[in-house]
Amino acid sequence: MSIKGGRRRLAMGAVATATAGLALGAFALSGTANGATETAAGADKHAKPTVVLEHGAFADGSSWNGVISRLRADGYPVIAAANPLRGPASDATALRAVLEHVKGPKIVVGHSYGGNVISEAATNDPDVKALVYVAAFLPAPGESALELTNKYPGSTLPGALNPVTYQQTGGSTVTDLYIQQDKFRHQFAADVPPKQAALMAAEQRPIAQTALEEKATTAAWKTIPSWDIITTEDLNIPPAVQRFMAKRAHAHTTEVAASHSVTVSHPRLVADVIERAARATVR
Repeated sequence: MSIKGGRRRLAMGAVATATAGLALGAFALSGTANGATETAAGADKHAKPTVVLEHGAFADGSSWNGVISRLRADGYPVIAAANPLRGPASDATALRAVLEHVKGPKIVVGHSYGGNVISEAATNDPDVKALVYVAAFLPAPGESALELTNKYPGSTLPGALNPVTYQQTGGSTVTDLYIQQDKFRHQFAADVPPKQAALMAAEQRPIAQTALEEKATTAAWKTIPSWDIITTEDLNIPPAVQRFMAKRAHAHTTEVAASHSVTVSHPRLVADVIERAARATVR
């Protein structure tokens, strides 16, 4: 074998080895992004659970940005699911698809109407180790978000809404609910800086009116340990309603003087409660 030919073969071998390494690295990164807890060396007994976040009405996944950055800094894989905001049953189907895709133990978190969705989606899922409700609904079967909101006085949401009705292809009509932009900060995000609240108002995602009227069929909080952050300055879901639901669910509660947008105004507190739930339920 000539030295020249040997060098060529050695170089080709090095390229092949590097390519295989890159492919393995890409697979490992993909696995981590999907919440996998296995590595090439085998299962990591100390891997942290994946946190799956479900936003509520008048918000989107970016409402979790501050929470996500803190959870990731502490080593937690995180997915912020997109909530269609069409109705608890169909939205739970969408979230369930995400949960089934994520391998290993999970902590599932819902804000506002997202609480309705996680209560449906997590039912009978053995990999969901804890539920965390953040200024959220914890409905029992047969209850709707609208019914619970009106259980005690204090919500000023109806007067701030801007309904938009449109016709679907099949001829049926749908009414989407927005919060009027000039009322958004006071109603939804009073403790968020004005410029940031204005961006949130412009970017808000509407919820179908029927979603707030649809009754729950299951309640995962009956069998899965639950934590609840109660926002005492909330104008969407009255604090008395939040306390009622938390007590009924035997949830571990944390109260904070915050608006409904507590995920934006107090991300460290929200992340701390999520991590507390993870440490208590995943060994």
